[in-house]
Amino acid sequence: MMMTLSPYSKLPDTAFWRTGVAEIDAPIDPNIYTPKWAIDPAIQIATAGSCFAQHIGSHLSAAGFDILDVEPAPRDLPAPLHMKFGYGIYSGRYGNIYTVRQMLQLAQEALGDSNRRDYLWRKGDRWFDGLRPTIEPDGLSSPKAVTYHRDWHLSQVGKMLTSMDLLIFTFGLTEAWIDKETGTVFPVCPGTVTDNFDPRKHVFHNFDYAEIYDDFIELMALLAKHRPVGKKPLKYMLTVSPVPLTATAADKHVQVATVYSKSVLRSVAGTLADRFPEVDYFPSYEIITSPWSGRHFYSANERSVTAEGVACAMSTFMSSHSSAAITSEQAPTLRSRPRDEPETLEEDLEMLVACDEELLDAFGRSKT
Repeated sequence: MMMTLSPYSKLPDTAFWRTGVAEIDAPIDPNIYTPKWAIDPAIQIATAGSCFAQHIGSHLSAAGFDILDVEPAPRDLPAPLHMKFGYGIYSGRYGNIYTVRQMLQLAQEALGDSNRRDYLWRKGDRWFDGLRPTIEPDGLSSPKAVTYHRDWHLSQVGKMLTSMDLLIFTFGLTEAWIDKETGTVFPVCPGTVTDNFDPRKHVFHNFDYAEIYDDFIELMALLAKHRPVGKKPLKYMLTVSPVPLTATAADKHVQVATVYSKSVLRSVAGTLADRFPEVDYFPSYEIITSPWSGRHFYSANERSVTAEGVACAMSTFMSSHSSAAITSEQAPTLRSRPRDEPETLEEDLEMLVACDEELLDAFGRSKT
């Protein structure tokens, strides 16, 4: 009987814990990620998703990649106010898109494949777009103004969706609040920005694996349908946000709810990357959350990712897609809080446009 070597005998070092993790003299093994395909610097890249996606776009732009910005800031708006009003964070001024369903409904509206969803939320004498409630932090003067802004927004997002060659999308949450009658997903729970929560209209939903997977498949089909003739097939780079939930409405401990949410999202992202050659997965989640790195990649609140953590993840990404990695010195300036510095509600509110989910933290603090 012919004896053969074990199938493990020819595997690379990255396949073994000792050589792939324990003996690595670095925060993370630089070989943790092997791209499916190279990113051509000449292609047009769009970014969307949850808070962590913001870092990817800024680092790629700094490295010379062509990041779409279909809704640039007005020339007379001072640069320090750009983020406050939702400019320059993503390729469109849609703010954080925490769920795949939210991304799908935006694409359907922008491409004319569904009826318009207009939600006019009011606070005092100011009006807000319920599907982008933090984009205008002070609200607008009238419902007409909100509708006008939304018309422009959808027209520009439509251009983005048909011109992009690569969509970088970060999965953020499974939990969402939905309009009971229409099924529309809101980016934040109604009542966190304006005083309009109605339990008869607004219901909590925790998306499961099948729903998220099916939503992304539908999104891919929709974008392929509207792909201009002659353009190469659209590619997707998926990541999972390493940022834990601020709060949960799932009747579970927030740590348990976080692990459920991230596990489901990671599983969906992995399946999509395994099944479709045009979909790749970058393990930013694994890099930041790894307890074996020996580094502190979270701030004092054990939730916000530090500049060091972002630099480590993006250096890994860039070294795989270019000849030189971005270092923390080369990277754009990133806010981080020392681990021993106390948080303040004022600091959190200052960053709400960058991370809408932080709004929920104010409700938890009001109990203390």
